[in-house]
Amino acid sequence: MADLLSQMTWWHWLVVALVAFGVEMMTGTFDLLMVSIAAVLTAIFSAIVPGGWQMQFVVFAAMSIVLIVGSRYVFPGLRKAAPEHPTLNKRMAGLIGQRGEVTREISGGHGQVRIGDTVWGAEAAEGEGPLAVGTSIVVAATNANTAVVRKA
Repeated sequence: MADLLSQMTWWHWLVVALVAFGVEMMTGTFDLLMVSIAAVLTAIFSAIVPGGWQMQFVVFAAMSIVLIVGSRYVFPGLRKAAPEHPTLNKRMAGLIGQRGEVTREISGGHGQVRIGDTVWGAEAAEGEGPLAVGTSIVVAATNANTAVVRKA
């Protein structure tokens, strides 16, 4: 085993770095990213400073510990889940405030409006009378898959 370890060169540390980085991409813990960076720094160290494998392992272990502990203080929010965007996967919520025009008269509660390049089912907001074809509207709210609109 000592013979195998005594043959460690800088490129072996680059292989360790690539393997750690590959596993990091699958797990997403950010700890192995720091281990990968430590392996790259150890590769640079072993290419510049002559020394035995024991020194390389000490440098690798020290750099790994420093980077892992340091990253937890420098990037404390890195492990927290990112908050979801308020309208992500909520297409109707994204319509609120959008402008469009009536394409089928809204009377008796229901009709159609064009918002952007899409035609939506619509109903008049409370207190709004019938809305004729061509009337400019603004989406005030949504109700399931129906836009609740008022005159612009």
